Amino acid sequence: MKTWLRQHLAALRRALRRLWAAPLNTLLSLLVIGIAMTLPAAGYVLLDNLKALGKSAAGVQQISIFMQAGAGRELVQGVEAHLEANVPGQWHFVPRETALNRLKATEGMAEIVASLPRNPLPDAFIIEPRDAAPETLEALRADFSALPGVTHVQLDSAWIKRFDAFLRLGKLTVSLLAAVFAVGLIAVTFNTIRLQVLAQAEEIQVARLIGATDAFIRRPFYYSGALQGALGGLAAGLIITLGLEALAAPVAELASLYGSTFTLQGLSPLLLALLTGIGASLGWLGAQLSVSMALRQME
Repeated sequence: MKTWLRQHLAALRRALRRLWAAPLNTLLSLLVIGIAMTLPAAGYVLLDNLKALGKSAAGVQQISIFMQAGAGRELVQGVEAHLEANVPGQWHFVPRETALNRLKATEGMAEIVASLPRNPLPDAFIIEPRDAAPETLEALRADFSALPGVTHVQLDSAWIKRFDAFLRLGKLTVSLLAAVFAVGLIAVTFNTIRLQVLAQAEEIQVARLIGATDAFIRRPFYYSGALQGALGGLAAGLIITLGLEALAAPVAELASLYGSTFTLQGLSPLLLALLTGIGASLGWLGAQLSVSMALRQME
């Protein structure tokens, strides 16, 4: 085990020396890889922010239950018990008196409300389900509509379905884009490692003559590809973070004009680690293909 670890550490050190020996070429390769990974990763971050924006939009995920005008306390308590037992999420009860006071506080409505002979507003429940999938919301609306004392259940399902379809289309588009750029990243790594192998062809031939195995020869190139991919992933994370920092203030200002407190969400540590791991894996794959082909040609 110690011998195996020593061999891999030695290969990693050789890979680092090769990258450091040509800093300009290394920097350009990292920029190409970083930019290639930035576009799909930024797409995923944008979709996550759009999803969060949709959740924060007033009324988008709310279901409003309106009771019958003459519904008594027993019917209201029955709906409360049903919500407590069956609805994962937040909800609150809005008495008809509270709804009337809010309407009275609206500009220009005080005189109109005062002229009414009685309170025309019903008791209501406002529900914000934890699961905002269109199918779940539709099922909840049907369930609430069947409750005793309920006269109307309001849900803007058409808007939710359109927004959900837009997010699914966006995810599919970004996934296809990610697949294209993954192939491009493998090609960049393939070409870079191929040039390294050709530059050290004589050294490899001498190493073979003195008994070096193919695994010993391949290992440093594999680590070079993995390091380039991992560093490219980190570069992509840095580019996305800087871009979000630049956009944070204008987006927050625009949201405030619409009465919202929405702020852009950046890369999470998990997503950054995933981006780095994907870059390393693709770099390793590109290096493996390149070295295998180059060594076969030498033979």
